[in-house]
Amino acid sequence: MVDCEYCAESFDGDDAYLDHLADAHDGELGAIDRRRVEDHTGGEDSDSLPVGAIVIGVVIVLAIGLVAYATQLSGGGGESVEADGIEASSLDSSGASDLLADVEQFPNRGNDHVQEGAEIDYERIPPLSGTHYGSTTDAGFYEETPALGSLVHTLEHGAVVVYYDPEEISPEARQSLREFSSVHTGTWRSVVVAPNPNDDPRAPYVLTAWQHELTMDSYDAETVHAFLSEYLGRGPENPVR
Repeated sequence: MVDCEYCAESFDGDDAYLDHLADAHDGELGAIDRRRVEDHTGGEDSDSLPVGAIVIGVVIVLAIGLVAYATQLSGGGGESVEADGIEASSLDSSGASDLLADVEQFPNRGNDHVQEGAEIDYERIPPLSGTHYGSTTDAGFYEETPALGSLVHTLEHGAVVVYYDPEEISPEARQSLREFSSVHTGTWRSVVVAPNPNDDPRAPYVLTAWQHELTMDSYDAETVHAFLSEYLGRGPENPVR
């Protein structure tokens, strides 16, 4: 039996005694008894979470939601697509010459950096070299065109940026390009696919690498693979192939 120090009642065991203290003597308890009661009942508000934990949880949920929204909006960076066929095959040491016969090479317009967000006047759109931002664009398929200043820096890293005409892209091309951009994601050998920023694109598909461009009137995955084999990972900043 356990005798209550605050009244004359006795109890069979500590659990019953602590329940009694919590119910009948809450305002009378000393520090030790209060701690024993809180340990027994799980704290004063055992059915509720601490405010700090709730706030942290809300912040985490909101952050995850914002990232998911941004990813859905842009379609880039981290999107998982299962690739097969030529999109998943290894690159050749160089691209087939017959598929790349129409590739054009343009002068190097430099590689100076400017402040993020600064206006850059490119002579040619899409740009193939020139002044750019310090940031780069992650590999992926984009529904909105990333900043050209970041895309040029990505080309310098060794990326291939494929521009498509949103009015002309076929479902097959969309899927194929998603797969290419899902397979090639390295910092120095990434594939970025984005809408052509020109109001009147030169072709439905424009393949670009540092100083090089190839237009396609109709989509051909073999040609894309050849272009990647020739130029991907071979940018001037840090060639990795």
